[in-house]
Amino acid sequence: MKSHKLLLAALAFGSALMTTGCRDDFSEMNQDPSAVTTGNISFLFAEAVNRFDPQPYLEYYYNAPMKYAWAGMGLSTSGASESILTLTIDGDQARQYISVLRVLRAMEAEYEKLSDEDKALNDVYMSAANIMSIYMGIFATDMYGAIPYVEACNAAYGGSLTPGFDSVESLYNLWLEQLNSSISTFTSSEAVMKADQDVVYGGDKAKWAKFANSLKLRIAVRLLSQNEAKAKQIASEVESASCGYLNSLDEDVRFHKGDVRLTGDQGYVNDRIYHWSNGFTGCAGTESVINFMVDNRDPRVRFFYKKNYWNSKIVQGYYDAGLAIPDFIEKDVVYEVGADGKKDFVRWGGPGEPWVRYHGITEAWMASTDNTGKYKWFFPSSYPNADKELYLHNSDGGNATGYTVYSTLNQMMIIGRQYTSASEVSTATLPDDTYTYTTNDRPWYGMYLSAAEVNLYLAEFAMLNGDENKAKTHYDRALSFSVQSYDALAEANQVTYYSTVQGSFGYDPNEGAIDLKDGEIDEMMSHDAYAFTGTAQEKLEKIYLQEMIHFTLYPNEVYVTARRSGYPSYNSTILPRAQYSEVPATSIPRRFPTGAITDDDLSGDVKRAAYAEQGLTVTSSGLYNTVLASERLWQDNGAPQWGAGR
Repeated sequence: MKSHKLLLAALAFGSALMTTGCRDDFSEMNQDPSAVTTGNISFLFAEAVNRFDPQPYLEYYYNAPMKYAWAGMGLSTSGASESILTLTIDGDQARQYISVLRVLRAMEAEYEKLSDEDKALNDVYMSAANIMSIYMGIFATDMYGAIPYVEACNAAYGGSLTPGFDSVESLYNLWLEQLNSSISTFTSSEAVMKADQDVVYGGDKAKWAKFANSLKLRIAVRLLSQNEAKAKQIASEVESASCGYLNSLDEDVRFHKGDVRLTGDQGYVNDRIYHWSNGFTGCAGTESVINFMVDNRDPRVRFFYKKNYWNSKIVQGYYDAGLAIPDFIEKDVVYEVGADGKKDFVRWGGPGEPWVRYHGITEAWMASTDNTGKYKWFFPSSYPNADKELYLHNSDGGNATGYTVYSTLNQMMIIGRQYTSASEVSTATLPDDTYTYTTNDRPWYGMYLSAAEVNLYLAEFAMLNGDENKAKTHYDRALSFSVQSYDALAEANQVTYYSTVQGSFGYDPNEGAIDLKDGEIDEMMSHDAYAFTGTAQEKLEKIYLQEMIHFTLYPNEVYVTARRSGYPSYNSTILPRAQYSEVPATSIPRRFPTGAITDDDLSGDVKRAAYAEQGLTVTSSGLYNTVLASERLWQDNGAPQWGAGR
């Protein structure tokens, strides 16, 4: 959870090691030997962390709307339509694992040149880099199944330019062995891992061992449909391991890569510090999910999603203009009617601020094209009378301004940047108003594995083993950790409306801070939908639902959890999934396209053979229905259909 300047030092190696192309062949996984620079292993490790980005810009910008919709946990801001099935990109960004693997190969080459004594001093860095590479590899196999890994990125060191594919099963076995080896290294090596060369854990080898041990659970849950016995064995080994697992807030894998924005042609560095600056996807929480969280007073709704734009000033602006406001907003407004017959905002009613500012987008089918006015507040551009009824204007009758009624993903939890407009920090102003907002640089903190996630997995395995008492212990602990972790992450990321953020909170005198407050976790857990009660099946469902809620900011983990569990269920009495006859479960993709194979692809034959062995049709983004919905990756075989539950 620390930040250091080593990221900048690593650039000397990164510029030589990390040039990548966009061609759809394996040249991107290998290098010309003349381009390889000799480097200090600890510096190369820093570059591996620097390149570690499992869900970068393209994942959120293109894939996130699809993954949330396919999982039944979110929607694009265009609403529910047949576009749910549309693939906008082949998803090659999942091959981001290559970036870290390439650095690992350079480290391995340098490591082999060392004396035994020097190897002993550097084995901890090798193990840590290997963990980062495995983490990235799991993500890639989630989307594509078999990938080139064992032979990949080795051409510069005498390996093949056309590396073979490794099956998911073989990679899981390999990675489990490597994680065990890393644990052994961290717990037995006397080497010192320098604090200023480790932005992840500040050189704490004990925490690295727990990270490695805990990461095994991500493999275990993905094995459940293929080899439940082995999955349970892995979970048991994780829980009983002497090194321990992530089980406290200060053990979360949560860190940022730097603090100082560089000027000039330094996009490479700045994208590591701020995650990216290209923009953000339009993803919104659904009415079902956000209502579920608000009704059960889940504080995480305030960290995952942005407040809508309907603060008390906007409400009063509509009242002053003599315009109606949405019923679902006005139900929580306490107002008085003046002598002029107009309403005056008095205070928020209902659950009060900030809860009243979180609403999901409608899940109604094709609501975005409805021109009757039924869904006008969600899609005002489709409503013929929007200018007169839905928009406010300035004193000159211009500057027509609409205000989003639903909550989108909180981009400030996913990217950092220097903000230059009020809209970027999720504030709302009347057409004649101006607003002074913070313009301070805001480096990004990411969370990649947490004590909450680990305890949710252990709760899941406890239920599958029939031990409900143990499951409850892990479940209760996981939810408490989850809320606290995201509260800390929101503060670190200087999210708007967090009380410690200067220049954004306090704009509206009726605004409520989003900080976690005393007693809120206990209140959340007192609600039936969150309490670990009910039948064994209901308890297991609650675990899966909480896994997906915990993963709200991580579209791939939401997608994978829904795919392997069958939740949210269409028939749930806790959090039912929206069902559309136009988009049956059998038409929703279960994998991403392989990408087209061109005639000049050096590894074309290798790819075709690998896909054929997995029973996968070579697909581009245009083939998404029958092929991607019916052909499953190895780890997905035997998993429930979408919405069927386990």
